[in-house]
Amino acid sequence: MSEALLSALRRELPGLEARQEEPLRNYTSFGIGGPAELLLLPASAEELARLCLLLRQLGVRPLLLGNGSNVLAPDEGLRGAVVVTRRAAAMEKRGETIVADCGASLTKIAAFAAEEGLTGLEFAYGIPGTLGGALVMNAGAYGGEMKDVTARAEYLDGELHRHAAAGAELDFRYRHSRFTAEDVILRAELTLRAGDKEAVKARCRELTEKRKASQPLELPSAGSAFKRPVNGYAAALIDQAGLKGYAVGGAQVSEKHAGFVVNRGGATASDVKKLLEDVRQVVLDRTGVLLEPEIKIL
Repeated sequence: MSEALLSALRRELPGLEARQEEPLRNYTSFGIGGPAELLLLPASAEELARLCLLLRQLGVRPLLLGNGSNVLAPDEGLRGAVVVTRRAAAMEKRGETIVADCGASLTKIAAFAAEEGLTGLEFAYGIPGTLGGALVMNAGAYGGEMKDVTARAEYLDGELHRHAAAGAELDFRYRHSRFTAEDVILRAELTLRAGDKEAVKARCRELTEKRKASQPLELPSAGSAFKRPVNGYAAALIDQAGLKGYAVGGAQVSEKHAGFVVNRGGATASDVKKLLEDVRQVVLDRTGVLLEPEIKIL
């Protein structure tokens, strides 16, 4: 399939970067995942839009990945097309607004904002995902979330019709937005406020040190493994269940922060899935709370 599809795509998008049988472990923060039959890397939001339309005309529904920072890719890989958006990373300042393409790193956008003397996005400095992924899940940390700064987003819906919606229309809630796996986010406008450049940079450094002190950044992971349950914290429940350090193969509940599952070396997707299932069952048996995974299992 990939040879014929690639030939058809290159007729319309001759500059499109494409790789066949490319290991997904190179595109996920877990460092886990077998080969993608055809991996496509559009260079801009507009090329992404054209690519998705072409794929639909060719009868292909691709899987979209940003930075792969909250996903678990299968050991056997994926057939079909995987579109990675990280090269679509343009950003610019317009007054107190930053306009950025979906593949832009959230940390790089926050650093750009700081350099421009804009405040309001410091919470995002250190979040490893892309803007598109951050909007889908309303990413947040340290008291801030995408809901607070998103003024407008451009996207293609499930039928690939183009839309622009105000932030208030995006149904942002805890780790939730109106976007589904069928939508393709193209770019967004983030409205910030004028601030003192050095103070903004200092806040970014402060949050970086907090992350280093409390999170297992030295090992591959996919961020928080479970969503925050009502009236509690997943990490506390896992720790109280005696599961800090629990391991299955190369996957382990972090000894530093029980809310993270880390790849301590050679972990497979099967290891991670078994570990997540074990943790959920033990916590349910001991507390009656059923944890909901935050990691997206492809």
